[in-house]
Amino acid sequence: MARKTDVPSSYYGEPRKFDPNFRGPVHKRSCTDVVCCVIFVIVILGYIALGTVAWIHGDPRKVVYPTDSHGQFCGQKNTANANKAILFYFNMLKCANPTVLINLQCPTTQLCVSKCPDRFATLLDAWNTKNWEYYKQFCKPGFKIGSKSAVEVIRDEDCPSMIVPSRSFLQRCFPDFITKNGILTVANQTIFKDGDNNKRSVSDLKDAANQVAAMQQGAQRGIASLLSAKEVGMKIVEDYANSWYWILIGLVITMVVSLLFILLLRYTACVLLWLIVFGVITAVGYGIWHCYWEYSALSGKPGANVTISDIGFHTDFSVYLHLRQTWLIFMIALSVIEAVVVIMLIFLRTRLRIAVALLKEGSKAISYIMSTLLYPIITFFLLAICIAYWAVTAVFLSSSGHAVYKVTPIDDKCMYANLTCNPKTFNQTNITKVCPGSQCMFAFYGGESVYHRYILVLHLCNLFVFLWLVNFTIALGQCTLAGAFASYYWALKKPSDIPACPLYSSFSRAIRYHTGSLAFGSLIVAVVQMVRVVLEYLDHKLKGSHNACARCLLCCLKCCFWCLEHFIKFINRNAYIMMAIYGKNFCTSSKDAFFLLMRNVIRVAVLDKVTDFLLFLGKLLITGGVGVLAFFFFTHKIPAFQEEVPSLNYYWVPVLTVIFGSYMIAHGFFNVYAMCVDTLFLCFCEDLERNDGSSSRPYYMSPGLHKILRKGEEGAKSRTAS
Repeated sequence: MARKTDVPSSYYGEPRKFDPNFRGPVHKRSCTDVVCCVIFVIVILGYIALGTVAWIHGDPRKVVYPTDSHGQFCGQKNTANANKAILFYFNMLKCANPTVLINLQCPTTQLCVSKCPDRFATLLDAWNTKNWEYYKQFCKPGFKIGSKSAVEVIRDEDCPSMIVPSRSFLQRCFPDFITKNGILTVANQTIFKDGDNNKRSVSDLKDAANQVAAMQQGAQRGIASLLSAKEVGMKIVEDYANSWYWILIGLVITMVVSLLFILLLRYTACVLLWLIVFGVITAVGYGIWHCYWEYSALSGKPGANVTISDIGFHTDFSVYLHLRQTWLIFMIALSVIEAVVVIMLIFLRTRLRIAVALLKEGSKAISYIMSTLLYPIITFFLLAICIAYWAVTAVFLSSSGHAVYKVTPIDDKCMYANLTCNPKTFNQTNITKVCPGSQCMFAFYGGESVYHRYILVLHLCNLFVFLWLVNFTIALGQCTLAGAFASYYWALKKPSDIPACPLYSSFSRAIRYHTGSLAFGSLIVAVVQMVRVVLEYLDHKLKGSHNACARCLLCCLKCCFWCLEHFIKFINRNAYIMMAIYGKNFCTSSKDAFFLLMRNVIRVAVLDKVTDFLLFLGKLLITGGVGVLAFFFFTHKIPAFQEEVPSLNYYWVPVLTVIFGSYMIAHGFFNVYAMCVDTLFLCFCEDLERNDGSSSRPYYMSPGLHKILRKGEEGAKSRTAS
């Protein structure tokens, strides 16, 4: 006897009634969510105004060029510092001070120079000696020896109290740190004398350099790693220059394979999808065996039992391949993936036929409307515009304001410390008498105007509108594709009844009538994403916190909002499908879509995750296949292409680029396919409610699809019976 636990269908709205005049997407429709459309247009105009204001007040040179103590750019053309592109710190030891991160400025004179010093020296040693000719190039322009005593020169910072061997990084002179036998040195020295003839260690210098690096990079990182990062970056750029042609060929191969895959699904859907399933299982199984073989082969070899944490980070990935621990990690990870795939196939084995039928129908729809495969290019172009505008606006906002100068005394006892000042009139003030040796030095770019006070708010507005526009672009693409595929489904005689240019017609309807509704749906997602950004920022700030309760609460909030965002995206996706068909507003379309899904909850459970899983396996197989091909090519393991392989510093640079690019291309093609399947599924559910298969009320679905879906539904219902 069946248990009567099903919720009545009326609880989720009444099923659709038969309408002899219904022929797919409604053409006579009116504008929806007009208020939200007006708000959206106003926000876009405001965003343009924000970008204009940022462009007027901003100056990207402040980001590109370093600035000396007088607010002048180093290395800029047509200036006195045109040939002096590097910033030199008079006494970097003063940078080992918390005020560096508070005031965003090291409390020492900074000078533009043409090259960094290459030796140890102090002012007292160079004074009145042959070394002065070399030393004076690091003094302020116009300074003449003999005008002041050495003590006064050091006090007023007319010359650096000392210089140390340095090299340029990020257009700044940083000490030339070299690690030898695990000991940090500068010019083979671990101890040196500062300007007061006091002995200082290289570790003190490293702490100061780290503070400057933290100020410039936004995070505290070792200067030694920064210097090596520059060398790695140059090698990576060189690898891209040598291999871009072959990377492009790999991405073109991915595009062709993805297109062929979608077209072949129409004729060999069942065979192809089962080949994908077993192909993934076989490939992962081979990976497990290969990892075990490598793990066993390294047994007993010298150095193979060293852990990854012991050797640290290396840009040459081949180092890790000589460790047993690396292959053990690979083997465990692949085993987990294999187990998950097999378990999912066992539980979904009875539902795969239904998913295959719907995927085959989707492939047929795409073959009739091939222009849909080109729509991701439009989405990519619009997203590129949004990202570029946001990035440029952010740069101009960050570089807004005029130069702000602050009083920098030689000690912290001065009552005028950190007060703003005017460098032109500073020497006429009483500050130099009260605080001898104090200077009016450039601190940062900003201001006291209303615009500069709310610069952080403007950054947040820039980010929020950016998220809104990105989600609107995605929503527009989903609604456009849904309208095109709905036109295919509701054509009784395919392909003769499919309207001309369905993609263009759907895009026109979405823009003309539903801009407000799309803006409404994308606004909800943008708000949730903005909250997630704030939570991520708080989590970053609380990483070092010992308050376990706060961190636990923050973790729970992050998890909840992650789930909320994905649920809203699911509802929105189906709402856009209903909107594309019936032309109603966002809330009504959301309700209709939700109720339709709930009235067909068994079919949703059968198809939703099964089709997603199969499409994911397809993306995985295409990406993995092209990635393996790229690996064999760039590691000289294909005999036919030995001479064509370019010379590279790191073979993983083009390989990882090809893998990432291949996944993005396959993801773009399969997203169109997934939208097609979702649209056909909702249309199928409505078709079953509207029609009964008789001559007067025929089904719009293909006979084969109806047979399989009906059979799957009856099987699912029988399993719920007791």
